[in-house]
Amino acid sequence: MQLNPYGEYAVLLAADLANRRPRTAEELLDRCSAAGVTFETGTGTPDLVEVLEFLDRWGEVVDAADDDQRAGLLNRLLADATAHPRLTNHVGDGWHLHYREVEITYAHKLRALISTGTALHLVGRGMHRLGRCAADGCTQVYADVSRNGRQRYCSPACANRDAVRRHRARAS
Repeated sequence: MQLNPYGEYAVLLAADLANRRPRTAEELLDRCSAAGVTFETGTGTPDLVEVLEFLDRWGEVVDAADDDQRAGLLNRLLADATAHPRLTNHVGDGWHLHYREVEITYAHKLRALISTGTALHLVGRGMHRLGRCAADGCTQVYADVSRNGRQRYCSPACANRDAVRRHRARAS
């Protein structure tokens, strides 16, 4: 099975931004750049409020009660953010697909990237591979990119704390 890294990287970026919401447009740009997200020259500074509102909507996809609800919410994000796929070689780094118009804002480009990436991640790996940490008191989002598809925690630290808690509960 060949997995599309476009989906994995975009959904991991979305989880990171949802878990540690950027406080400024500059922070958002820095974190996107660190994740490998760059847009063509001339793309303006992102509207942070627009991105944060989108992350709230993306969080609804994470929290969906079942696959049908998740698909419906994600389809609405896709409809709002994407356009016909098109081939592009805008920065000379080789031909690739874009799922958006060329002349749109940074926030709109980010919405298209994350919506499409989330869709590719879920259909390529499984609709269950997006959720919230199972540890008591933790609400962090995780995107399951594990081989076995059984991730339930946002981090090894939360998994370990929960295992210790369960062990102590059995021992008492």
